[in-house]
Amino acid sequence: MNNTTIRAAENPPLFIKNANAGSIVYPPGGQYGPRFQNDLQLVLLHTGSMNIYIDGVSNQIPIGHVVFLKPGHHEKFIFAKEEETWHRWITITAESLSEKMLDEYESLPLYIPISDKMNQLMSLMMAIHRDHSEDNHEVICSLGQSSMLLYITECRKQYISKVHPSVLMAKEIIHEKFHEDLSLKDLADKSGVSPEHLIRLFQKLENKTPIQYLWQYRIERGMELLRNTGLPIGEIAYQTGFKTSYHFARLVKKHAGSTPSEIQKQANSLLCTEKKTESSNSSKR
Repeated sequence: MNNTTIRAAENPPLFIKNANAGSIVYPPGGQYGPRFQNDLQLVLLHTGSMNIYIDGVSNQIPIGHVVFLKPGHHEKFIFAKEEETWHRWITITAESLSEKMLDEYESLPLYIPISDKMNQLMSLMMAIHRDHSEDNHEVICSLGQSSMLLYITECRKQYISKVHPSVLMAKEIIHEKFHEDLSLKDLADKSGVSPEHLIRLFQKLENKTPIQYLWQYRIERGMELLRNTGLPIGEIAYQTGFKTSYHFARLVKKHAGSTPSEIQKQANSLLCTEKKTESSNSSKR
């Protein structure tokens, strides 16, 4: 089986030996580490809070952001004290990394907002990973490669993007504070433009208003919580910025064609099937 390769700028190819993806919810007051990072890793923070000490330096990661962890560093994770913290991760094991490639990775931002593309890629990688089939090894490695390229590309776009900076600022605020009571005026004030101008910019670039973008983002994050946690629907509605579970249920149904309860049942059914498969495979071994 050939190793999957990834090219960064004009560097020699990076040979990927293995890639993995996972999802975990830490209880209030949870910690992880210390550990020494040997791999390339992307960590997507969806709920709660995450403070990563890298070589002893504290880095508070905003909710709704993806962190790029590089090899060769000591790390320790401190999670929210009063609520659960949910994050997903992609780990890539490389055969070797040139000094030039490591220098380029170190020059990238530690974290950037989680894009819709990154979320979709993460979900696809986890769905394939659940099959527990060795035949999927190359596919998983390819998706791991794609996640790295996507992160690099999105970092560069922050510097060369033609998107109006006020839109980027408003989206970053939405990604970080979607669970709070945000108004159009709040977004406009923090983005440095009038509410009317921000609406025109969003309609031109996103084909929706800032508030429509906000509600869509809330729905998507809510659906992720429905599929990946056992939280009550009312709690999920609250954590994603909805005033009532009824409003949350109505918009989820409109967006996904299924009710929150149906989405949870489907996810639980899939999880039970996976556990039975794992148990059966373990007994055979």
